[in-house]
Amino acid sequence: MIGGMATRKLTPAEMPEADHAFYGLVWAGTVLTERVDRALSKAHDLPVSWFEVMLWLASSDEPVAASVLGNSTMLSRSQVSRVLDALQARGLVSRTPSARDARSVEVALTAEGRRVFEEADATRRACLAPVFTDVLDQRDMEALSAVWRKLKAHKDA
Repeated sequence: MIGGMATRKLTPAEMPEADHAFYGLVWAGTVLTERVDRALSKAHDLPVSWFEVMLWLASSDEPVAASVLGNSTMLSRSQVSRVLDALQARGLVSRTPSARDARSVEVALTAEGRRVFEEADATRRACLAPVFTDVLDQRDMEALSAVWRKLKAHKDA
């Protein structure tokens, strides 16, 4: 009897909708992040946390204040600082004193950083395609983006 019970799974209908939605969000984030982290680490020796910082830098035409990276990424300020140390040691980012604020440091991808980012981004996209971008249509993507914006807007409530 115990063996038979162990194979049974709860169905979403047996869980309140809000609980199922939250669990799904956590599950998807965890599984997809682990998948990307494995692919980037294997192909580029680049943990996903490093890639996330590079992604924000690559999307900006101007150097970015280190404090802005702390506010934009899912990393703490101390984690951002450690990631920037590691990226700088590999020659992938440069840090310069801010022309606008003497207390601030601005960060930018180096030419090598941009090259590594572009290769890693191609790896990330290929790794996510079969489990994310090829599975979801434009309406799904728009819905996820809308949900993400709502949740992020109320994160400090």
